[in-house]
Amino acid sequence: MGGGTVLVPLLTLFLGIPIAYAAGASLISTIATSSGAASAYIRDKITNVRIGMGLEIATTTGSIVGSLTAAYIYSHSLAWIVYVVFGIVILTSIIPTAQRGKYEIPDPRKPDRTTRIFKLYGSYYDDALKREVKYWGVRWWLGELIMFFAGFISGLLGIGSGALKVLGMDWAMNLPMKVSTTTSNFMIGVTAATGSALYWYFGYIQPMMAAVTAIGVLIGAMSGTRILVRITNKQVRWVFLAILAFLGMEMLLKGLYMDHIITIAVATQYLLSVVFTAIVMTILYYRYGISAARRESRTTVRGGGNA
Repeated sequence: MGGGTVLVPLLTLFLGIPIAYAAGASLISTIATSSGAASAYIRDKITNVRIGMGLEIATTTGSIVGSLTAAYIYSHSLAWIVYVVFGIVILTSIIPTAQRGKYEIPDPRKPDRTTRIFKLYGSYYDDALKREVKYWGVRWWLGELIMFFAGFISGLLGIGSGALKVLGMDWAMNLPMKVSTTTSNFMIGVTAATGSALYWYFGYIQPMMAAVTAIGVLIGAMSGTRILVRITNKQVRWVFLAILAFLGMEMLLKGLYMDHIITIAVATQYLLSVVFTAIVMTILYYRYGISAARRESRTTVRGGGNA
């Protein structure tokens, strides 16, 4: 996902670095994350490079618009609006993402015109499932719209916006979660490179800070690639949901705090975000996780009986 949604708050809240410079360093580190992890995913043939390159048209365009908007916002003290909107968008995406977690592989949709025109299909070997997974995507136009917004947020906040990219491919285009996450990782480097060029032009990138953070996230990214290939799509989705819940609430609280609508201390904001995440994940697990497990159990028993 790039890690910028974690890195920027850490740099600003705990190290006192101005958000403009934190965003610049985050964009550089996102390039490092993508470069390190994407190579491993491409080697394992999970990333769909063709789909990723097609969607990059929208994300890079959005990144340019977002970076230019950031330059305006930093000079007019309006960043709180973006944080609030971004938090709301993330929180509202939790339910449709959770609903799709009923199955390990998404129910195939009938190929549409964009599936054939843009060749939105592929396959990969799933180590966790021990079988070849074939898939195809749909609604390319909807994926492009979400990718533009993801690129805009990337340039605006200095993050890879991998969460929105994953949502676009997972929910809008009906791609398997592993394909969505790995292709997102491939894409965020190009998106971040576009935004970082403008951040460099505006003087928001400090080379030493960017170099240090890039080394750290590269080590973390290479470790994460070894974990992803060994876990299931459902496990990836639950981790993704927890990240969405925490980041959505944290972004919302931070935006309200920046405009002095609330006066909750920063440490309390993090605590509230953690508590909110725990409550949401508990509800989602009882609503979707247990029912999915029971469904799989009945399917297994039925299959054993037929055998």
